[in-house]
Amino acid sequence: MRQYAAQFVREVTARNRLPLDYSVASLRVVDFIIDGLRKSGRNLAAVEQVLFGLGAYAGEVLVRRAGATWVEFDHGQRELFGQQAGVRMPDGRVWNPLGKVVKRFETGERESLRTFYLQLHGRGRTGVPRFERRGGTTDDL
Repeated sequence: MRQYAAQFVREVTARNRLPLDYSVASLRVVDFIIDGLRKSGRNLAAVEQVLFGLGAYAGEVLVRRAGATWVEFDHGQRELFGQQAGVRMPDGRVWNPLGKVVKRFETGERESLRTFYLQLHGRGRTGVPRFERRGGTTDDL
């Protein structure tokens, strides 16, 4: 999925000057792109590949910025999420950024990718080393 997201970004940014830099702020750009696709009046089938690329990109932002890892869903998860893959957060929860993009397309603004990130990444990381600074305070990696 990581390679798919990278290829999608290369192709999209070669044609357009979109700031898809894997930052949290770039998820607002993803929201705007999806909103533009909605307003174009095209149906889901017509934009399915673009939405898949945007979902892979959103998942990769979770991987790079929130410590998630890409996982292949098991049979039950594939039935639940309607996708083959998703991300596992450091706290063990599994999420479906590919499906979240489709939801944004189908239902609009209340399914924001940026808000999705902000709700997920704040969960505590388990097993992440902490480093002690002078003065006795600690920092998470």
